[in-house]
Amino acid sequence: MADSRQHLETAPENGLRQAARRFARHKLAVLGLLATLLLAAAAILAPWLMPHSPYAVTAQFSAPPSAAHWLGTDQVGRDVLSRLIIAARVSLIVGFATVAIYVAFGTLVGLISAYFGGWIDAAIMRLTDMFLAFPFMMVILVIVSAVGASLPTIVAVIALFSWPSVALLVRGNVLSLKAQDFVTAGRALGYSTPRLLFRHVLPNTAGPIIVNATFGIASAILSEAGLSFLGMGVQPPTASWGNMLSEAQSLTVLTEQPWLWIPAGSMLLVTVLAINFVGDGLRDALDPKA
Repeated sequence: MADSRQHLETAPENGLRQAARRFARHKLAVLGLLATLLLAAAAILAPWLMPHSPYAVTAQFSAPPSAAHWLGTDQVGRDVLSRLIIAARVSLIVGFATVAIYVAFGTLVGLISAYFGGWIDAAIMRLTDMFLAFPFMMVILVIVSAVGASLPTIVAVIALFSWPSVALLVRGNVLSLKAQDFVTAGRALGYSTPRLLFRHVLPNTAGPIIVNATFGIASAILSEAGLSFLGMGVQPPTASWGNMLSEAQSLTVLTEQPWLWIPAGSMLLVTVLAINFVGDGLRDALDPKA
């Protein structure tokens, strides 16, 4: 009994070290992590990194890159580089806030569904199926149109339709863990249900949750960019990579003024690739069969 208690209370430090070593061997994942950290640092330090105010209007409309404006200016004379840097904040806020909300909710729902089973599991699974049946982007467009486009609305709506995947993932893992010896030992020791779920069952399914969350950040960033591109996301003058691309849709801009769309498109591409590389590395590092 004492051995069981010690096993339940001890953190798997060796497993974490092995996972870190496996992650470090994934070169693209390490490169993606560095790129993500640099982007996060740029977003945090944006007030000190921006050469101009991202909202200041000058008389230089759609000016090409120059010494005064390294990436040129947009159609109303605002500095493109400054707007590009401040837009990183929007993307990271949407990505991380959305994932934090729906992963927390989806994990809780999956834990409850799998652990208690019975009619609770059946009811939760039917609710999950209902949310999965909705056409994701179309429903989001309708809700944003009705409620109004704002950053909190975008975060809430994307999170609202993203939790079912996490709930199903957690449920599947918990169902396989319920019958294992350490859960039986915890029950025999008289551990309360919350303690058993959150201190012992949840850590053993944390790997797939972390991987799912990482890919979810990239997906949320793309969703926000798509909404902003369609005019249903972050509204000008607030800078977003999506609305920066939306402002450069004309053929003249695409062919003659590439500084209005290449920087925003490149940042979106690099950010999503970097986060996906991190997700690939985490998936390989946390895979117990690796």
